[in-house]
Amino acid sequence: MSLLYVHAGDDGATYRERFAHELPDVRCVAFPDIAPAHEIAFVACWNPPPDFFAPLAALRAVFALGAGVDRLLVRPDLGPRVPIVRLLDAGMAEQMVEYALLGVLMRQRHMVEYLLQQRHGEWRRHAPIARAALRVGVLGLGQMGGAVARALAGLGYAVAGWSRTPEARDGVDARHGDAGLDALLARSDVLVNTLPSTPGTRWLLDHARLARLPRGGFVVNASRGDQLDAAALRGLLDGGHLSGALLDVFAVEPLPTDDPLWSHPRVTITPHAAATTLPGPSVRQVADNIRRLLRGEPALGVVDRARGY
Repeated sequence: MSLLYVHAGDDGATYRERFAHELPDVRCVAFPDIAPAHEIAFVACWNPPPDFFAPLAALRAVFALGAGVDRLLVRPDLGPRVPIVRLLDAGMAEQMVEYALLGVLMRQRHMVEYLLQQRHGEWRRHAPIARAALRVGVLGLGQMGGAVARALAGLGYAVAGWSRTPEARDGVDARHGDAGLDALLARSDVLVNTLPSTPGTRWLLDHARLARLPRGGFVVNASRGDQLDAAALRGLLDGGHLSGALLDVFAVEPLPTDDPLWSHPRVTITPHAAATTLPGPSVRQVADNIRRLLRGEPALGVVDRARGY
């Protein structure tokens, strides 16, 4: 009987029960319980401690229980012979759509300005903005970004999307490459970042690129914190070029209590909660892939290590 080990922090018992139901012919052990290292064939995890994978000589595949795989890709204890399998959705795309829409509405309905006015007891209305007149740019047109772009376009917003290579999406003005990125930034009243963290996307949103956004632009970062220059963002907010930001991810998490982003009047912070893994669909997806591997078939969602996703 194959052995699946689950390392999901405090949620281990929940995942173990669900995997046991989905995979009755596979033995499942979850942290903090211990399993014989030489028997572990599969691991489903968030972010295990250092050297966790080193003694797992029989390991056949690692399944990420989150949207990103960047932390797994840089681990020295997880060699290239072991495939890393990502979740293709597992309920997270719908949540990401909701989070992106929250940011869009904050810009469209002037919520940053109204919250600032509330602090001073100021009663002043701002002119409404029609959906079709609000230009939204979505960075990344994969599983998450594609869902965001399609949903916002379906609601009547003027949506453009950007990816490294050409990606067609119905109702979305798709751009790609360096020239496409510059053009998208220049026309984005709201910029929504859903890109995976790769060497090519780290610190992509530096001062020069953020400054290309139109005056009054609003930034939604729900991908990874190492893609956005927070100091540059603060400078552009303080200088009046950008109107606000909704930030869910940060270069250091949890965000240190003394970080100036916490107290910035034009920044709204959430604790990496834009799209969380739902146990039900994620377990079903991982279980299906384990059954495929046990039948000698390839898993779906195997990460291309060279591309980083």
